Parts: sequence; structure tokens; C-alpha cells
Amino acid sequence: MSPAATAEALRALHSGRAAGDPLVVPGPWDAASARVFEEAGFPTLATPSAGIAASLGYEDGSTPPEEMFAAVARIVRTVAVPVTADLEDGYGLAPKELVERVLETGAVGVNLEDSDRSRGLKDPREQAARLAEVRAEAGPRLFVNARVDTYLRGVDDPAAAIERARLYAAAGADCVYPIKAPASHLPRLRAAVDAPLNTLALPGGPSLAELGRLGATRITFGHGLLLRSLKGVAEVADELARESGRFSGRRA
Repeated sequence: MSPAATAEALRALHSGRAAGDPLVVPGPWDAASARVFEEAGFPTLATPSAGIAASLGYEDGSTPPEEMFAAVARIVRTVAVPVTADLEDGYGLAPKELVERVLETGAVGVNLEDSDRSRGLKDPREQAARLAEVRAEAGPRLFVNARVDTYLRGVDDPAAAIERARLYAAAGADCVYPIKAPASHLPRLRAAVDAPLNTLALPGGPSLAELGRLGATRITFGHGLLLRSLKGVAEVADELARESGRFSGRRA
């Protein structure tokens, strides 16, 4: 399929979902994990920037753009399902170049944040204008997920998230993502925003079905699935160390 047709198929996955039946979207950090998630039957995948950073040996937010785009491209060419790419705040690229670079990877979606490490939260109207430019450049070829970072930056008032989410939806975002929004805020967010709602699943939080009943259209995991997999790797490492008889286990 063409990028536009694949992106439209991705949009369709977000439409008409019943409460309690959210779209669950795992986040692969490399080609091997992408294959595993696809083989398990998930219809779409969303790369996490933090997970890819960790897999490449970088701190979150420090991955060079060239390496991030290359990692996304490796994941995309490994699977047949639609892939969206978390590209942080877009690396300062102009909308035209950003769209071109995303499409070159084969991804049909992009996740863009409205804050950065140096300045914190961006002006919401400036971010909305940027999203509108991305939408104009991409047309129907990209699914745009607009991340709302108010909760992440310590602003716990849902009204602040709603204001940004509405602006971003009006600018053409296909989905809004108030990352780390408390589960108790999801019903209000869902009722106030006319766009699919992406929710971050957290360890010890509500079940996926409960998040759906509360208002989540789509559920992602950030780099949480990588962290869970690393626990398994640590167990294997400890087992090998014990069996070798030369090591007492992993170093603290």
C-alpha cells in the first residue's frame, strides 16, 4: 500500500473502538523486538525514543537524529504492520524536512512532543502552528500523534492538558497524548477532546481494559516494555554467573 493508504488504515484502527477495547500498541526498540510484537498479532507498533536511545547506548533525549531515523528504518523494514515513530520534538527540523525524513524511514506516523529539555513546555499556540505545518506537508501520508507534556512537567490541572489537546486536534493531529495523565483524569480528558486519546500504561496502574473504559483510545508503553525485557536478561545473566562458578552475580 501507499503511505497514504497505510496511514489511513492506521487511522481506522483508532476509530469506533468500544469502551474497554483500546488499541494496544507495543513499542519495539529494535528489529528483533518488532518481529516478536508483530508475530504476537499486534496490528501496529510505535517506536519509543527512550527505548531506542537505551538500545543504542544513549541517555533519553541524547540520540543523534541520524541514528534515530536509522533505527526506525530498521524496525519498519522488518515488519509488515504500520509503524509510527517517536521523534521527540522533531529535532528542530523544518516541517517539510521532518515529513520527508519520516517517510524515508517507511514509518506512516510520528509522535511529537510539546516540550524540550532546555525550555520546558512550549507555547501551545506555537506548537499548534508547527503541527499544522506538519499536517500540511504530510497530507494524509502520516498519522500525527501530538504529545501533551503538561503532566510530565508537573502541571496537574487537566484544564491545561485539555487546552493544548484541543489546539493540537484543531491543527490536524490525528491523536493526542497527555503523557502521564492520572487515570482518574481520563474521563474528563476523553469528554473534552474530539480526537483519539493516547494513554501511557504504567506498572501497577489500571489494566489495559480499565484504561479503555476510563477513556483511552490507544495505549502505549514508552520504554516500559524494554525495561521489562531487561529484567529477563538480568535473570539470565545471574544464572550464567552462578553456573560459571567464577562470579557471584551482577555487580551493583
